[in-house]
Amino acid sequence: MKLAFFELETWEKEFFQKKFKQHKLLFFSHALSQRDISQIKECNGLIIFIYSKITAQIIQKLPKLQFIATMSTGYDHIAVDACKRRNIIVTNVPFYGENTVAEHTFGLILSLSRKIPQSNDRTKLNNFSLDGLRGFDLQGKTLGIIGCGHIGQHVARIAKGFGMQLLVYDSFQDKKLAKKIGFHYVPLNKLLSNSDVITLHAPYNKQTHHLLNKNNFKYIKKGSYLINTARGALLETAALVKALESKQIAGAALDVLEGECYIKEEKELLRAEFSKKCNVEDLKIIIEDQLLLRMNNVIITPHNAFNSKEALQRIVETTAENITCFAQKKKQINRIK
Repeated sequence: MKLAFFELETWEKEFFQKKFKQHKLLFFSHALSQRDISQIKECNGLIIFIYSKITAQIIQKLPKLQFIATMSTGYDHIAVDACKRRNIIVTNVPFYGENTVAEHTFGLILSLSRKIPQSNDRTKLNNFSLDGLRGFDLQGKTLGIIGCGHIGQHVARIAKGFGMQLLVYDSFQDKKLAKKIGFHYVPLNKLLSNSDVITLHAPYNKQTHHLLNKNNFKYIKKGSYLINTARGALLETAALVKALESKQIAGAALDVLEGECYIKEEKELLRAEFSKKCNVEDLKIIIEDQLLLRMNNVIITPHNAFNSKEALQRIVETTAENITCFAQKKKQINRIK
């Protein structure tokens, strides 16, 4: 086969070179565009990321194209209907960071419950006093999980290992899963009023914009903690700040913030193209204006929950499996229908 790879980092290129020595490979660090057509006309397959827009016009100019593998979960940058008309197989990477984000979530929970950042900062100043560093146990506490998809399920399993009680709010209810893991589905307001720690794992869309807001923050149990590793705009930030200032909420840990540039794929954050389209300085101003960085009971990480070497490795390995299935004419488990 002849395969063209676009938008690869150096380590990814090296991975695919070792994996597919028997095929002819072309590598491009930039996103695919019309100017590349002449170089890839003979290619049977394209391997891309989200900045490569595969339009019907581009497909028409690639007569030997039979296969497209996107190294992302989303695939709206590909003209799938045009591919179907040509019987071009399109594959994606449906899952790669579920446990990764869940583990970061618990890192944040433990950082709040045991005041790890404050302890670390104090010790580095040669201050070994325990004054003000008393934390709380997770065992026996109730964790409220908003959104119990792949990530939420991992969070639930980890929480069970800590001996926590679980409440779940989700628009889709899987009673078998609830019984298997050991949690209860409840309405949102009941979850808010009965949880010691609340963690967000819902997708962001029009229906979930400001899912937690000034109208339902009043139901949150006084002294509870709030975690968000999903999307910033699930939370109304002004309502969060008010709840923190009034001490209704004892603390918060945020890996995502309202006002972040629109993100479709977490892996975007590692690409130069993302920094070009998103003004990081604007985000800093937003954070500073809302005082979150100055609060000693708030932990903020830079949308880093997905960022483990294993998660990124899973992306290339799944993509390699997709390529191998195509090359060997095997059934594609990650084929976009």
